[in-house]
Amino acid sequence: MDSKLMAIIIGMALVTFITRIGAQLIFANTGIPAWLERWLKHVPTAFLAALIVPAIILPKGYLDITFSNSYLIAGIIASFIAYKTKNVLATIFIGMAIMLYLSN
Repeated sequence: MDSKLMAIIIGMALVTFITRIGAQLIFANTGIPAWLERWLKHVPTAFLAALIVPAIILPKGYLDITFSNSYLIAGIIASFIAYKTKNVLATIFIGMAIMLYLSN
């Protein structure tokens, strides 16, 4: 294996280890503050939104917020279903069904 590639892999492992052990060392005795725990609760939602929203509004590489954008329509309906039912499987199945219907 190339030494440059091995150095990159080891470096990435060290950075990952240091960031994870760092938080454990800082909060080992005191625990995570309540304000940080409340803030961290929203990180997965923000991360998922950052992944999904560009795919919905930029399906062809440019902004498309028209009714011809099937990704946007399916995303809006799936968001509504998720909000109303709080059911992940229903949201996925209905969203996929709408995408299949609109793509034909």
